Amino acid sequence: MNIEKAIPEDNIRLTEITKKSKAYWGYSDEQILSWSNNLTVTMLYIENNPVFKLIDKDEIVGYYSYIRQENQQVKLDNLFILPEYIGKGFGTYLMNDFLERMRIEKCQKIILDSEPNAEKFYGKIGFKKIGEFETSIKNRFMPIMELNL
Repeated sequence: MNIEKAIPEDNIRLTEITKKSKAYWGYSDEQILSWSNNLTVTMLYIENNPVFKLIDKDEIVGYYSYIRQENQQVKLDNLFILPEYIGKGFGTYLMNDFLERMRIEKCQKIILDSEPNAEKFYGKIGFKKIGEFETSIKNRFMPIMELNL
């Protein structure tokens, strides 16, 4: 298992991972389709943002990406793994790589908008909920979380 910088041509595989990972939480095909624009990883996105892919046995099985902001703050924009890898330590492996990268880059604060079903995962790592916002699904709220390094 290793983590490498993604290349623009990985966009189709990363989009597939994103959609499959999101569907894992029980969202309907129609809901995933309605979110298609938000769940699509474009070549341009990979060119303009740090994106790192997790490779297991020569296959991309997950990735994360982030956006640098002002005042040594970073937004974790994506962290997705294939459903068959969820609950087996792969997400933690990705997160540890991300956190180490942030320490090297002297980042002081990380923020993220969490999938509601992943809030516990981020909480175990030390992220604290600082707010929330309602999504396109009535009565579904996305936690806004932060971690100070």
